[in-house]
Amino acid sequence: MELGFIGLGRMGANMVERLLRGGHRVVAYNRSPDKTREVAEHGAVATFSLEDLVENLHESPQAVWIMVPAGDPTTQQIQRLIPLLNEGDIIIDGGNSNFRDSIARARLLEEHNLNFMDVGTSGGIWGLENGYCMMMGGKRETF
Repeated sequence: MELGFIGLGRMGANMVERLLRGGHRVVAYNRSPDKTREVAEHGAVATFSLEDLVENLHESPQAVWIMVPAGDPTTQQIQRLIPLLNEGDIIIDGGNSNFRDSIARARLLEEHNLNFMDVGTSGGIWGLENGYCMMMGGKRETF
């Protein structure tokens, strides 16, 4: 599996490392380049812009996981991704967003022929070793 990953804070970076350990290809981006370089040391493909991230995804549909704080930071990332993605691509919100925001985001992305999954994620820094608890919402066919 291939996944674009935005947001390499403590939990996001550990999620990327766990994905890499599982043999997945991860294309990573963080607004702080140092965090991106750190996950590249574990095998992630380092990118330094959203455009670069999308260009380095080779599977179709492209899937991009956003792991930034809930609220405006997540909304901003989604709005920046919309013009970069193709019909049928998937944006995944891995933060613990308010369900009302998730419903609005799903509707917005549907207008752009993009798919949305909201995946509330728990596990904190222990998720690297123990795994994560994820509660997914979205269309079954997208999942």
